[in-house]
Amino acid sequence: MNLKREDQGNVVLLQVKEERLDAHNADELKQELAGLFAGGKNGVVVDLKEVRFIDSSGLGALVSGFKNASARQADLKLSGLQSQVKSMFELTRLHRVFAIYTTMDEALASF
Repeated sequence: MNLKREDQGNVVLLQVKEERLDAHNADELKQELAGLFAGGKNGVVVDLKEVRFIDSSGLGALVSGFKNASARQADLKLSGLQSQVKSMFELTRLHRVFAIYTTMDEALASF
């Protein structure tokens, strides 16, 4: 999986540089998020602006990251959801769980 990581203090900006977040690459994202929170990061913004398709595995990786964050009193926020990806979050009601921002800058400013 192609991820771009940028540290901003104790917050990590993680850009998913893939068109699909699915069973083929979701586990890599899940492991990356687990490692960030286990390493003591207080916040992560996952930018999904390049992701055009997400399936249940991709959603599961993000939910796992959210649970990891919550267990450590940290935050996982999302940004840049394309319309099809946003529809999946709404369909599964996950838009009520995650803090979702239009841009990475807005998400970063929310910390």
